[in-house]
Amino acid sequence: MTALIAVVAAAYIIGSIPTSIIVARLLRGIDIREHGSGNAGGTNTVRVLGWRPGLFVSAIDVLKGIVPVLWIAPLVPETLSLDPRTIALMAGCAAMAGHIWTVFAGFRGGKGVATGAGVLLILYPHTFIVCLIVFVAVLLVSRVVAVASISAALAFPTALTIFRYALDRPVPDPLYYFGFAVAVLIVFTHRSNIRRLLTR
Repeated sequence: MTALIAVVAAAYIIGSIPTSIIVARLLRGIDIREHGSGNAGGTNTVRVLGWRPGLFVSAIDVLKGIVPVLWIAPLVPETLSLDPRTIALMAGCAAMAGHIWTVFAGFRGGKGVATGAGVLLILYPHTFIVCLIVFVAVLLVSRVVAVASISAALAFPTALTIFRYALDRPVPDPLYYFGFAVAVLIVFTHRSNIRRLLTR
């Protein structure tokens, strides 16, 4: 159990690395949360610093989801009576929580999309591809990253449901319920964007 706690804590710390805040400080000497949309994520980095820093920040934020699931979660010994995928999900959740509520920046981080994408890429790549297609398609039509992000998040549990019940693909219970939890979380972190869109 101590190993599991250590893994979850390590995943949270990795997720908490405030990539956009660090990059903005180094490049411009600013707190990115005081500029643009006020969000400490890749999209706002593009808006404030340009596409190159924004792409770098987004890539690192995706890695913050990949590393805990792929390399940190397996450190839990096999003697623990938990399925390895469940442990990986716990690590992924901790990484997303760290990205959204980073301990290094007053618990004000990003919206969790990029880090969640990294988690999904490793745990269920088929669904990742579906969500990516939805994200790109909605972005091309709407030109609004928030709308594309919310659409991709909602596509996550929808795709899992189709895979599980219509296509009879194996989708473990923890991953299935994780999909719904992530969709709710992403909608929650985009609540200010939703309010702005509704008042246009």
